[in-house]
Amino acid sequence: MKIKTEKNWEERYRIGDTGWDMGMISPPIKTYIDQLRNKNLKILIPGAGNAYEAEYLFKKGYKNVFVVDIAETPLKNFSQRTPVFPKNQLLHTDFFEIQGQYDLIIEQTFFCALNPKLRMAYAEKMKLLLKPEARLVGVLFDFPLTENGPPFGGSKEEYLKYFDDKFKIKSLGRCYNSHPKRQGKELFINFQKV
Repeated sequence: MKIKTEKNWEERYRIGDTGWDMGMISPPIKTYIDQLRNKNLKILIPGAGNAYEAEYLFKKGYKNVFVVDIAETPLKNFSQRTPVFPKNQLLHTDFFEIQGQYDLIIEQTFFCALNPKLRMAYAEKMKLLLKPEARLVGVLFDFPLTENGPPFGGSKEEYLKYFDDKFKIKSLGRCYNSHPKRQGKELFINFQKV
């Protein structure tokens, strides 16, 4: 399996090879955001793509949101839709280079876009990026692991191998409210740093 580079991701955006992009916020993530109350949370969205989740959060009054992507095109797309979003909170960088600590990290299938060889490193980096008792929340794909990604699949059992010793598993189950294109293919996660 090849590790995708910035050039690879830019090319996918350029030619429109973005089948994972729903053109809207992920419904399970929207449902989670809608129950949040603390507008001061420091939130990270890695591998955000066109960042519909960040747009939704920002319009709801969350001003401490950081959007990360290795490709510049989706960050530009987001800026065009949300021009008042602080430019210094748009991070054009590799996820593994991110610094700081966050109250909440939103996972919108970024994990499944990474080469599976990087999954343990992802779990370890997430633990470093989260403050004590902070959460990693979002969606992971639920279909057999394939070499024909991204996105690469995975299963609940596999995911537990990466996260179970680093996080308290609050939730890891089938999404009931996935987008129609993703029905039966998503797991909702809510992991709390231990």
